[in-house]
Amino acid sequence: MTETDALKLFKCLADKSRMRILKSLIIEDMYVERLSERLDLTPATISFHLKKLEDAGAVTAYKDQYYMMYSLCKDIFMTNILEILKEEAGDAKEQEERDNNYRQKVLDSFFEYGKLKTIPAQRKKERIVLEEITKSFEKGREYTEREVNIIIADFHDDFCTLRRDMISEGLLERNDNIYRVCQ
Repeated sequence: MTETDALKLFKCLADKSRMRILKSLIIEDMYVERLSERLDLTPATISFHLKKLEDAGAVTAYKDQYYMMYSLCKDIFMTNILEILKEEAGDAKEQEERDNNYRQKVLDSFFEYGKLKTIPAQRKKERIVLEEITKSFEKGREYTEREVNIIIADFHDDFCTLRRDMISEGLLERNDNIYRVCQ
């Protein structure tokens, strides 16, 4: 189920009359007049709600002699909500582009000629800055504390704070005064 289909279904389910119709269709397939009698709603109201349910894929219609019968599409309700949430959003590329633009804006604001002007106070912005500094380290290589300090000092004089924050953010790991980039 796509994100658009899920939104359409969820909007459709957010109505008490439609829920009552679905509960009736669980029991048996019905035609408009029968649903109207059962739920004490006008046939026009039932038809309106059935059209919405049909558009959302919750019910199907079929001809039986003189009547249009409506039945519940049970398979659509078997879809796991986690599967819907895992579905890639239709605007994923735009969202990624906005994230990249934000990241670049933060880097442009805090770096000047490759040097960090100030350490950001906001954690989100500091994380972006720390990730940028982490790119200076080779993955898989072990560093002494002195080597780490020298690399970080190229960006900012307060290398102790930056080193500590890189460790707390999980970008660097320290084990017996040996540092390495977290994978």
